[in-house]
Amino acid sequence: MNGFDFSTLTPPEIAGLALGGLVLVVLFGLWRTTASRQRRDEHARLVAEQRSREAEAQLARLAETQAALTGQLQTLQQGVAGSQEAFSRQLDERLAGVTKTVGASLTETTQRTQESLGVLQERLAVIDTAQNNIQGLAANVVGLQQILENKQTRGAFGEARMEAIISDGLPIGAYEFQATLSNGRRPDCSITMPNDSPPLLVDAKFPLEAWNSIRQAESEDMAQRAAKQFTLDMDMHIKAVSEKYLIPGETQDTAFLFVPSESIFAEIHEHYEAIVQKAHRARIVIVSPSLLLLSVQVIQALLKDARMREQAHLIQAEIAKFANDLNRLDERVGKLQSHFGMTQKDVEQILISTGKLKRHGERIEEMDFRAPAEEAKSVPASKPVLRAIDGGESQS
Repeated sequence: MNGFDFSTLTPPEIAGLALGGLVLVVLFGLWRTTASRQRRDEHARLVAEQRSREAEAQLARLAETQAALTGQLQTLQQGVAGSQEAFSRQLDERLAGVTKTVGASLTETTQRTQESLGVLQERLAVIDTAQNNIQGLAANVVGLQQILENKQTRGAFGEARMEAIISDGLPIGAYEFQATLSNGRRPDCSITMPNDSPPLLVDAKFPLEAWNSIRQAESEDMAQRAAKQFTLDMDMHIKAVSEKYLIPGETQDTAFLFVPSESIFAEIHEHYEAIVQKAHRARIVIVSPSLLLLSVQVIQALLKDARMREQAHLIQAEIAKFANDLNRLDERVGKLQSHFGMTQKDVEQILISTGKLKRHGERIEEMDFRAPAEEAKSVPASKPVLRAIDGGESQS
């Protein structure tokens, strides 16, 4: 436009030029808008094509992942089935061994228990016999007053009571009733002493009539006369026992005068001290049922001690047998304890295997088998599942 002079243009020409410029501007703007729209459409088409290719690639990877997962599940199922079969077989073998061991142990234990129960029953039988004897003794003591009221049975009662105590406390052969001495006298009982010592004699003829007269006296004078008569009768009886039953070299230097009542024995020692002293001087010991029982027990212990000294070698042999049986019992108890320890260990290992199988089953139950459309939306979530499966296989 150099050298062009706009001043020469007329107003219509200027208006025409302005309109033409405006049209050019408008056309240029339309062209730019169309070109921009075409570029945006082309870019959108390219982006859509790229996303479509990416989606197809993801679907292909998902298909491959699904195929791999299916193969791994089949392998896992086969492994679990094999493990279950092996576990069942091993469990049956272990249980069979445990059953055999426990059965043998129970049989041996039952046999030992039966032997122990047999010994215990024998001991209980002895205790029952002793208890029955004690009950019979108690019944006799309770009925003492009724028996003494019958005059005809007083003498027989003292002798029977003495015989019951001695026969219950001493073994057969260690005593003899109504044995005849060299002087022709027959004491109520002759007790054999150990070490070939002379026998100990017991008299049971206590003067109960004079004693009952004291208890039945209605006045003080009658009681005093009865007491004097009782003292006289006791003196005569003590003298008679001393003369009849104390034979030097044939009997012991002391004899027993049996009183068949604890209450009478206590009354004599409390109110008739002179009678007791005279009996001691005559080497006559007044004994009650309890004292006679105690003396019998002491004599029994002495006889037992003498027999034990005579048979010491037999006792030692029995003790050795007992020690051997005790050692065998200790060994068998130790074996039984070891068997139970092995059984406990096997059960713990079985529990560990069942725990692993349980955890494998829980992992299988936690696996997500959803539709392909849902899997496409959560493709990244499939990787932890695969890692969990791989980890489970490595652990198993």
